Amino acid sequence: MFVQKKLNKLKIEQVIEKAEKLLPGVPAPDNELDPRWQAIIEIGEYIPSYPGYVWNFIKKWGKHPSKDLRTAIATCLLEHLLEYHFDEFFPLIKEACQQSKRFRFTLHMAGQFGQANLDKNSKVFMALRDEFDI
Repeated sequence: MFVQKKLNKLKIEQVIEKAEKLLPGVPAPDNELDPRWQAIIEIGEYIPSYPGYVWNFIKKWGKHPSKDLRTAIATCLLEHLLEYHFDEFFPLIKEACQQSKRFRFTLHMAGQFGQANLDKNSKVFMALRDEFDI
Protein backbone atom coordinates (compact mmCIF):
# COMPACT_ATOMS: atom_id res chain seq x y z
CA MET A 1 0.00 0.00 0.00
CA PHE A 2 2.78 2.45 0.92
CA VAL A 3 4.61 1.71 -2.34
CA GLN A 4 1.43 2.27 -4.36
CA LYS A 5 0.77 5.59 -2.61
CA LYS A 6 4.35 6.68 -3.31
CA LEU A 7 3.97 5.70 -6.98
CA ASN A 8 0.70 7.65 -7.22
CA LYS A 9 2.37 10.70 -5.66
CA LEU A 10 5.13 10.44 -8.25
CA LYS A 11 2.50 10.06 -10.98
CA ILE A 12 0.59 13.24 -10.01
CA GLU A 13 3.87 15.13 -9.97
CA GLN A 14 4.64 13.84 -13.47
CA VAL A 15 1.14 14.67 -14.74
CA ILE A 16 1.45 18.23 -13.42
CA GLU A 17 4.93 18.58 -14.91
CA LYS A 18 3.59 17.43 -18.29
CA ALA A 19 0.78 20.00 -18.13
CA GLU A 20 3.16 22.76 -17.07
CA LYS A 21 5.18 22.16 -20.24
CA LEU A 22 2.07 22.77 -22.36
CA LEU A 23 0.88 25.86 -20.52
CA PRO A 24 -0.05 28.51 -21.09
CA GLY A 25 0.00 27.60 -24.78
CA VAL A 26 -2.70 28.67 -27.20
CA PRO A 27 -6.21 27.27 -27.68
CA ALA A 28 -6.59 24.54 -30.27
CA PRO A 29 -8.59 25.34 -33.40
CA ASP A 30 -12.33 24.74 -33.17
CA ASN A 31 -13.36 21.08 -33.46
CA GLU A 32 -9.90 19.85 -32.39
CA LEU A 33 -8.89 18.40 -29.05
CA ASP A 34 -6.84 20.87 -27.06
CA PRO A 35 -3.81 19.12 -25.53
CA ARG A 36 -3.77 21.72 -22.74
CA TRP A 37 -7.32 20.86 -21.75
CA GLN A 38 -6.54 17.14 -21.99
CA ALA A 39 -3.56 17.58 -19.64
CA ILE A 40 -5.72 19.53 -17.19
CA ILE A 41 -8.40 16.83 -17.32
CA GLU A 42 -5.73 14.25 -16.49
CA ILE A 43 -4.75 16.25 -13.40
CA GLY A 44 -8.39 16.16 -12.34
CA GLU A 45 -8.19 12.39 -11.91
CA TYR A 46 -6.09 13.02 -8.79
CA ILE A 47 -8.54 15.35 -7.02
CA PRO A 48 -9.92 12.68 -4.67
CA SER A 49 -6.52 11.49 -3.43
CA TYR A 50 -4.11 14.42 -3.95
CA PRO A 51 -6.19 17.59 -3.63
CA GLY A 52 -3.28 19.68 -2.32
CA TYR A 53 -1.28 19.16 -5.50
CA VAL A 54 -4.31 20.00 -7.59
CA TRP A 55 -5.06 23.11 -5.52
CA ASN A 56 -1.53 24.43 -6.03
CA PHE A 57 -1.98 24.00 -9.78
CA ILE A 58 -5.41 25.69 -9.69
CA LYS A 59 -4.09 28.60 -7.65
CA LYS A 60 -1.28 29.20 -10.13
CA TRP A 61 -3.19 28.86 -13.40
CA GLY A 62 -6.60 30.09 -12.20
CA LYS A 63 -5.35 33.67 -12.37
CA HIS A 64 -3.62 33.48 -15.74
CA PRO A 65 -4.50 36.17 -18.34
CA SER A 66 -5.89 33.56 -20.78
CA LYS A 67 -9.68 33.33 -20.40
CA ASP A 68 -9.69 29.95 -22.15
CA LEU A 69 -7.11 28.57 -19.73
CA ARG A 70 -9.01 29.91 -16.71
CA THR A 71 -12.18 28.31 -18.06
CA ALA A 72 -10.39 24.95 -18.30
CA ILE A 73 -9.16 25.32 -14.73
CA ALA A 74 -12.67 26.20 -13.52
CA THR A 75 -14.57 23.45 -15.31
CA CYS A 76 -12.03 20.63 -15.19
CA LEU A 77 -10.49 21.21 -11.76
CA LEU A 78 -11.91 23.88 -9.45
CA GLU A 79 -15.52 22.74 -9.52
CA HIS A 80 -14.44 19.15 -8.86
CA LEU A 81 -12.07 20.13 -6.06
CA LEU A 82 -15.05 21.77 -4.37
CA GLU A 83 -17.18 18.75 -5.19
CA TYR A 84 -14.99 16.51 -3.01
CA HIS A 85 -13.09 18.82 -0.64
CA PHE A 86 -15.28 21.87 -0.05
CA ASP A 87 -14.58 22.54 3.63
CA GLU A 88 -10.83 22.15 3.24
CA PHE A 89 -10.36 24.35 0.19
CA PHE A 90 -13.16 26.92 0.17
CA PRO A 91 -11.30 29.27 2.55
CA LEU A 92 -8.25 29.14 0.26
CA ILE A 93 -10.43 29.80 -2.78
CA LYS A 94 -12.00 32.77 -1.03
CA GLU A 95 -8.54 34.14 -0.30
CA ALA A 96 -7.48 33.65 -3.93
CA CYS A 97 -10.61 35.53 -5.05
CA GLN A 98 -9.75 38.42 -2.75
CA GLN A 99 -6.28 38.60 -4.29
CA SER A 100 -7.10 38.24 -7.98
CA LYS A 101 -9.89 39.47 -10.24
CA ARG A 102 -8.90 36.81 -12.74
CA PHE A 103 -9.32 34.12 -10.10
CA ARG A 104 -12.80 35.51 -9.37
CA PHE A 105 -13.62 34.88 -13.05
CA THR A 106 -12.41 31.30 -12.59
CA LEU A 107 -14.74 30.84 -9.63
CA HIS A 108 -17.64 32.30 -11.64
CA MET A 109 -17.04 29.71 -14.36
CA ALA A 110 -17.13 26.78 -11.91
CA GLY A 111 -20.30 24.80 -11.43
CA GLN A 112 -21.59 23.30 -8.20
CA PHE A 113 -21.48 19.56 -7.66
CA GLY A 114 -21.31 17.21 -4.69
CA GLN A 115 -20.27 18.99 -1.50
CA ALA A 116 -20.45 22.41 -3.18
CA ASN A 117 -24.11 21.79 -3.92
CA LEU A 118 -25.09 21.01 -0.31
CA ASP A 119 -27.38 23.74 1.03
CA LYS A 120 -24.95 25.30 3.53
CA ASN A 121 -22.03 25.17 1.12
CA SER A 122 -24.06 26.37 -1.82
CA LYS A 123 -25.03 29.48 0.12
CA VAL A 124 -21.43 30.48 0.90
CA PHE A 125 -20.34 29.56 -2.64
CA MET A 126 -22.99 31.80 -4.17
CA ALA A 127 -22.35 34.57 -1.63
CA LEU A 128 -18.67 34.61 -2.62
CA ARG A 129 -19.54 34.74 -6.31
CA ASP A 130 -21.99 37.56 -5.65
CA GLU A 131 -19.48 39.46 -3.51
CA PHE A 132 -17.26 40.14 -6.49
CA ASP A 133 -18.37 41.76 -9.71
CA ILE A 134 -16.45 40.31 -12.65
